[in-house]
Amino acid sequence: MKILRVALDVPLDTLFDYSAADQDNIAIGDRVLVSFGRRQMVGVVAEISDHSDLSPGRIKPVLQVFRDTPPLSEEIFHLLRFCADYYHHPLGEVVLNALPVPLRQTKPVARTNPTGYRLTEAGLALEADALPTRAIVKRKLLQSLKQAGTLARNDIAGLSPSALQALREFIAQGWAAESDEIAEPVLAPVKTDGLPPLTPPQEQAVTAILSGQDHFQVWLLYGITGSGKTEVYLRVIAQVLQRGGQALVLVPEINLTPQLESRFRARFPDTCQVSLHSRLSAGERLRNWSLAQSGKAKIVLGTRLALFTPMPKLKLIVVDEEHDGSFKQQDGLRYSARDMAIARGKQAGTPVILGSATPALETWYNASIGRYQKLELPARAIAEAALPAIHCIDISRAKLVDGLSDSLIDALRVRLERGEQSLVFINRRGYAPVMRCGQCGWVSTCHRCSSRLVVHLREKRLRCHHCGHESRIPPTCPDCGNADLAPLGQGTQRLEDTLGNLFPAARILRVDRDSTRRKQALPEMLERIHAAEVDIVIGTQLLAKGHDFKKLTLVGVVNADGALYSSDFRASERLFAQLMQVAGRAGRDTLPGEVLIQTQFPTHPLFQALIRHDYPGFAETLLTERKQAEFPPFCHQALLRAEAPQVETALAFLRKAQGVAPRDFDVSLFDPVPAQMARLAGMERAHLLVQATSRGALQAFLSAWNKSLFSMGGNVRWSLDVDPLEF
Repeated sequence: MKILRVALDVPLDTLFDYSAADQDNIAIGDRVLVSFGRRQMVGVVAEISDHSDLSPGRIKPVLQVFRDTPPLSEEIFHLLRFCADYYHHPLGEVVLNALPVPLRQTKPVARTNPTGYRLTEAGLALEADALPTRAIVKRKLLQSLKQAGTLARNDIAGLSPSALQALREFIAQGWAAESDEIAEPVLAPVKTDGLPPLTPPQEQAVTAILSGQDHFQVWLLYGITGSGKTEVYLRVIAQVLQRGGQALVLVPEINLTPQLESRFRARFPDTCQVSLHSRLSAGERLRNWSLAQSGKAKIVLGTRLALFTPMPKLKLIVVDEEHDGSFKQQDGLRYSARDMAIARGKQAGTPVILGSATPALETWYNASIGRYQKLELPARAIAEAALPAIHCIDISRAKLVDGLSDSLIDALRVRLERGEQSLVFINRRGYAPVMRCGQCGWVSTCHRCSSRLVVHLREKRLRCHHCGHESRIPPTCPDCGNADLAPLGQGTQRLEDTLGNLFPAARILRVDRDSTRRKQALPEMLERIHAAEVDIVIGTQLLAKGHDFKKLTLVGVVNADGALYSSDFRASERLFAQLMQVAGRAGRDTLPGEVLIQTQFPTHPLFQALIRHDYPGFAETLLTERKQAEFPPFCHQALLRAEAPQVETALAFLRKAQGVAPRDFDVSLFDPVPAQMARLAGMERAHLLVQATSRGALQAFLSAWNKSLFSMGGNVRWSLDVDPLEF
């Protein structure tokens, strides 16, 4: 009897045996429907064997083998198994959560052709000159449909935020109609005309990467902001496409996807490319995933979830802004997409490009010891564009106007008079971080978290940005009845009001998570900035990286000192990266840029390194400190996290886990302690740190310890976090 060992989406670190009765041609990677307890579940065949440790009477048959999609390839299944082993996470949860939602459901996927659109005879006869000059989107849509023949709705939406509206008008005019078939894109020759000229360092980087395109190699593309890293990606991808290969491009945030998508489509208009991120509908993600699995999609652009997309002709992996913490998942399977991208490149024998202006210290260290090859782009790609001048404004004794210094206000006024754009950066949304009673000292706190409730004055709400709890702003102090409650500190909404009062004629735009909740809100805002319809932009980290605003010449940074007080040993690294990235938004074209950072510590080494644009020097200083303290990258860490309704329950579990830890390994176990944010969403949190000088020793210890942890039981949610970024 053929035995199938099936991976199921359950929190148990084991496979489950089923018989393959009446089922032929089953392969590893096939999706199957099985009964598990009293319910039916979808699983994936992980192993096929001739025997089982269970008695024949206890082995249930597979109910159905799904044939609606091809099985997961050996390459992707090998990667998922490696991921499960490295992060010590149940294989079933890893495999099933790598699939689009429709493939995890108990019914076969209905294979419907995606709706496409084509030009009618009237549309084909229509010339672009017949459309109004200002109808840029309609002209672009007409040209794209003429070039491609048919386009999917998704592809049309990627042309512009208003492209679907233009399509509806085309249909109403009789110029376009639906089509059941979407034409297969023809592999076009690499375009060499009209491309921006490469700088010598860009040319050297492209040549070096292409010289090793047939084997695995990690390339650190270290380039200052505006140095043209994306152009290097495009040139290398062009050669990959020419050879019939596929390219996977990972970005840290969804917000960076649309602009990169537009740039890639403009460069490769005849190439099928798809995006994968969490804002897609389940159907859209399945369609794009299937196009990549079939090899039809030549470019896959997405966030960390795109990493596990099957790509049979994968020839290049790019991780843009590789230093970004968003590549590390912080719940469930706590994997690093950057590290797993390197693992995938090694398995597939393909080059991996890690791009950043401020590489992670671990990446910088690996390049310094020769594990990665470093390529440098030391100058901006536009010859006339220079790095912005960075100055610190000492606010230790200055009188501020709602958080703004006179120097920053004067600089904003000068830019308004010149007709240039400014960005005021504050990484804190809402009106103010807290509401306070001046009489008794009461502050608005979240009863479910160890955090404050943020004031959203326009909505008259207090909101927790960690768990989502919210309440109305109380009319009086809950403790003493004082009616004089005041918002304390600054947020994006308060800065918007302040700047509106200071510059009533200025066109001010606030860009944060609250103002961009609507699906097309952010692309529309970016279009307004690019079209110079905005004078002052107030933004959070949504605007800190990846954006290229030609007329933006001033960046003002407010509340930069907070991270200097953090107990997290990575806080200064993150602050430097964030400030360097946001500073890079200024002066990216021919107009000179300036960055003003408000701080109480203008002589701090971090700010002095920023003024010099000296990431290498700052990185070497941090590496020296890390080596003395025996912190990563000079050691390897894992964190056992525990959550329970009471903190003592979590700590007791961790002490018990410490007691059952195997002793014959060269690792250090630290005592359990409460987490930095001890309470989150109503659960008390604690953790236990494990540290080793050898990655192999740590992995061997975790493998042995993990088995004991699964057998402990108890009313505690726990997880292992390998290579943790948050404590």
